Amino acid sequence: MTTRPLTTRRTEPDLADRIHGGWLGRIAGNMLGKPVEQGEVWTRERIDRYLRRAAALPLTDYLPEPADAEESAVLRPEWRACVRGRIHGSCRDDDVDYAILGLHLLETHGFGFSTEQVGDLWLLRMPYLQTFTAERAAYRNLANGMKPPLTATYENPYQEWIGALIRADVYGWTCPGEPSRAAGLARRDAVLSHTGNGVYGAMFAAALVSAAFTAATVRDALEAALGVIPASSRLARTVRRVATLHETRLPWEETLATVSQETAGLGWIHTVPNAAVLTAGLLYGDGDFTRTIALTVRGGLDTDSNGATAGSVAGVVTGAAAIPEQWTEPLEDTVRSAVFGFDGVRISALAERTLRLARSAP
Repeated sequence: MTTRPLTTRRTEPDLADRIHGGWLGRIAGNMLGKPVEQGEVWTRERIDRYLRRAAALPLTDYLPEPADAEESAVLRPEWRACVRGRIHGSCRDDDVDYAILGLHLLETHGFGFSTEQVGDLWLLRMPYLQTFTAERAAYRNLANGMKPPLTATYENPYQEWIGALIRADVYGWTCPGEPSRAAGLARRDAVLSHTGNGVYGAMFAAALVSAAFTAATVRDALEAALGVIPASSRLARTVRRVATLHETRLPWEETLATVSQETAGLGWIHTVPNAAVLTAGLLYGDGDFTRTIALTVRGGLDTDSNGATAGSVAGVVTGAAAIPEQWTEPLEDTVRSAVFGFDGVRISALAERTLRLARSAP
């Protein structure tokens, strides 16, 4: 499969459009995947069966409504506000909350923020019951007076899950074309709650988003992101495995089936198998926004998190103006958020604030 060149940016208006595209893409991809976010229930095969019954393959819009009560019973409870025809602004979700919180962190403490300041902001701005897995364990540890890095390791069995990866996009948006710098910021955030591949996942995602601003192709952006994590890590080896299978022209379904077997046992929220789904969505999506987020969500596992990260990268690649309107218009430029002080904020306002940070970065 030929990888389509990306359009590079250098002018300020184009930078603004790409950052806005990253925000829109993250939110749209998250909304697309949210109804089927339960990897042990919503397998790739079941998602496609759902879509086939609704005559929604190929997937080019938000998920259709379920065909019957049996299907609706196993969707996420928020599905009614996340399916096509019912969306009026974004649903609240931690995949977007942490992007907002990261923006607030940089506005409050600047690019020299400490891991301790990340934790302080969690306690101040995030409700405990809106955190999950590794973040909830770290939050509990913070509330009990522990300091990083102990917050990441004490009674936390989720240290290599996907939570730190979903917090990383803002570091890429504010460091366009500087993947190593973006990865360093993401690492400082990630070690509050994660270790090993959990931290590498955050570094990889931040670098990937950053590289998407200037890389010639999606594959080049992935290579830049791989350059910031240990080559011997399981995350790096799995991402390269997906890229190699893509190069052999193996169909998308067979690539995911192969890597799924090779990562069996890690669980549907672990960073490594989800990075495989993300990588496949980006490579087989080939620079097309709709195809990228559709394939990523159809890949299963942590569908809303993967859809969000894929949408962020694809949105940076295309820019906001080029994202098809079926994804952006239902969002009504509005975000629901559990972050104190941010519920109902405009997506365009978040993008403008992010642009100011990108311009002011030392």
